[in-house]
Amino acid sequence: MTMHSRKVGLAVAQMGAVNLADSRASVVKRLVEMMREAHGRGADFVVFPELALTTFFPRYWMSMQEAEQRYFETSMPNADVQPLFDTAKSLGVGFYLGYAELTPDGQRFNASILVNKQAEIVGKYRKIHLPGHDDHKLDAPFQHLEKKYFDVGDQPFGVWNLDEIKMGMCLCNDRRWPETWRVMSLQSAEIIVLGYNTPSRNIHWPEPVHLRMHHHLITLQASAYQNCVWAAAAAKCGYEDGHHMIGGSVIVAPTGEIVAQASTEDDEVISVSADLALAETFRKNVFDFARHRRPEHYRLIVERTGPGEPLERA
Repeated sequence: MTMHSRKVGLAVAQMGAVNLADSRASVVKRLVEMMREAHGRGADFVVFPELALTTFFPRYWMSMQEAEQRYFETSMPNADVQPLFDTAKSLGVGFYLGYAELTPDGQRFNASILVNKQAEIVGKYRKIHLPGHDDHKLDAPFQHLEKKYFDVGDQPFGVWNLDEIKMGMCLCNDRRWPETWRVMSLQSAEIIVLGYNTPSRNIHWPEPVHLRMHHHLITLQASAYQNCVWAAAAAKCGYEDGHHMIGGSVIVAPTGEIVAQASTEDDEVISVSADLALAETFRKNVFDFARHRRPEHYRLIVERTGPGEPLERA
């Protein structure tokens, strides 16, 4: 049984392909349409994907100057994105949005923001676990150049109070790392939201395609359960100019169960009435951190980056 219910309308707005020729204005129009649909379903908050405003440009090799001019945002909101903020304010719906951020001092981040029901930005996150490479792999079918185009996030994982909800956020590859979730859970996160762009083909080794979705789902399910949080993940997916990315946008309960999942690789809204009190059952029993965690025995997690020798025993 759960404690006293604390229900929130939680929606994920999956996006189909955004091609090179698509304008930001056309993309934002799609986001606005999905926000209106989510609101019609009773959503209080909508999760949009990573790098939602453009195609997944790290698959292409180009100069840094060209990347900055074509794909990065120097302000948020800006003229192209303002309609989304205006719609959010008029509907009273908060949202999460991923985009490429160019700071005034020239830093480049794969970023995301939390926006409340008044259309105010209350939190920003900059991706920490950057996948891929920074060299030009001439023999690869496409590139994965996040390490070339983005700086590593300069702030730790945070949790913000968004319309009475403790909400954390991450981006794409971050979801695969258990530290991501635990750091936010230790800050009493109730919902963790994220966007992703995950190619169905692994350019580094011949990974079976079905494992891409398998690993995506088990990571979210295990992380939600082990950290007593709701997880909401939004894909940008389908064939972007012939390059395929997985869908599988999901909402996962603190039980580890998938309670909503996208069935297409197009623009698609999924939603649930998420009872935040559901997590209390687990926080007070199986995962009562204060009673059961033993951080004095976890020091290797922060002392070592990679594998080393076994610890000497007395």
